[in-house]
Amino acid sequence: MLATLLPIDKLIGRLYPLFGVILIVMAASVLGGTVFGGYTIPELTLKDLHPEGLPVWPFMFITVACSAISGFHATQSPMIAKCITGEKQGRAVFYGAMIAESVIALIWAAAGVAFYGSTELLNGALSSLGQSGTVYEISRTLLGGAGGVLAVVGVVICPVTSGDTAFRSARLILAEITRLDQKSIRNRLIITLPLLGIGAVLTRLDFNVLWRYFSWSNQTLAMISLWVATAYLVREGRMRFGSLMTALPAAFMSAVSLTYILMAEEGFGLSAGIAYPAGLCFAAALFGVYAVLAKRRQRNG
Repeated sequence: MLATLLPIDKLIGRLYPLFGVILIVMAASVLGGTVFGGYTIPELTLKDLHPEGLPVWPFMFITVACSAISGFHATQSPMIAKCITGEKQGRAVFYGAMIAESVIALIWAAAGVAFYGSTELLNGALSSLGQSGTVYEISRTLLGGAGGVLAVVGVVICPVTSGDTAFRSARLILAEITRLDQKSIRNRLIITLPLLGIGAVLTRLDFNVLWRYFSWSNQTLAMISLWVATAYLVREGRMRFGSLMTALPAAFMSAVSLTYILMAEEGFGLSAGIAYPAGLCFAAALFGVYAVLAKRRQRNG
């Protein structure tokens, strides 16, 4: 609630740099413990190793929801825009953060499989110990007592800070939509209290199912943000093929997003024979519209 209400320099700006250091130290420590602890990281393979046999396409690209392509980072733009002095800093803030997050995810994936020996054994640990228990067991074994505590704190910080910044960004977005000035604490509370109330209700739901909806909506938001960025680049027309930098991943995520919601149990539960062609057609149609508009823009100068 404090992170949502207070100016960013009062709480988030003071504490979150420290959290960032802890997160990086935690990842580096786990990597070092895995490499120098005598563990063997299995070779990469293109074989589908999911314990329940879910296909790689499109489920992997929804399961890995915070990485090089993430809609969550797009929601931070109303907040980050108030903290940077120029657009060029956005590359380090957004792109840099997503690449760093990808590296941290890869470290934990490697550590988990190396520690337990296989994806089957890792999945068994997750089923019996839960996510937090598995993280604690890996961290304490690799790093000892103090290092284990540091690693667990680093893992806990991830969802806590994500929740804080998500609520704060949501308040700013809703304030812009409703045009409700946020200088007074009263107006901040008008948005904050209902927002936190909805969050409290959501925490009572099955987290595993809720996380799947979050992951899908996160990647769908990434798709929308990429298409918005593409439209901006087409309109500006500064580089002839510059808009392809966002149009290609936008088309990819369009196929991922629609295919997943058509196939998933929490979606429409359709067969791959229907979902795959529908997703590909959807992506092709959007890319076709982009190509026509980009060519028209180029012709008109």
